[in-house]
Amino acid sequence: MQDFEEEEKYKLAKKRVDDERGFYTHLSFYVVINLVLLFINTNFESQGFKNWSQWHLYITPILWGIGLLFHGLRVFKKNFIFGKNWEKKKIEKLMEEDDTLDLL
Repeated sequence: MQDFEEEEKYKLAKKRVDDERGFYTHLSFYVVINLVLLFINTNFESQGFKNWSQWHLYITPILWGIGLLFHGLRVFKKNFIFGKNWEKKKIEKLMEEDDTLDLL
């Protein structure tokens, strides 16, 4: 029994490490690619960083950044919306309210 519990703990820890590695890889690609895009789209000779009015240059970093934010929330705040605590409270609430449960 002890070996089974240790194996389960190892699997959970390995999954957590893999998830975090995936997030940091995603973050690294985000930073590098957006720096390259900023460098490519900046005309240093004539305008430099004065031409910030081109909104289409910001779509990629903003939308990708939103995706990265949700990726980070999923990795570091496990099921922060519908997590185990929410599920436990919902079950307890439904058990208290007898009329809401339909017995077949």
